Amino acid sequence: KAADELEKDGISCEIIDLRTVKPLDYEAILKSVKKTNRLVILEEAWPFGNVATEVTYHVQAHAFDYLDAPIVKINTADTPAPYSPVLLEEWLPNHKDVVNAVKKVLYK
Repeated sequence: KAADELEKDGISCEIIDLRTVKPLDYEAILKSVKKTNRLVILEEAWPFGNVATEVTYHVQAHAFDYLDAPIVKINTADTPAPYSPVLLEEWLPNHKDVVNAVKKVLYK
């Protein structure tokens, strides 16, 4: 949904769906960063101690010179997970968060 919305604004996105954490496909991530010079990470997890943090570290350690903007992580709110569906919808990252993050790394 976010990619479609960004496409309307003339912004093309490369999406990598990491299906496993172990092994983590660092090669695909680094290849994408070297191609796009940017990285936005979406993960349904708390902001502290997650896979996105590990990916961020790895990219900064191995492809820092390719980055044209700071890496942006999109996570759940840093609060306990709500039970209510209404609150859960607000707690989880959504397509608007992705659109805003992509525009942020593009300085738009």
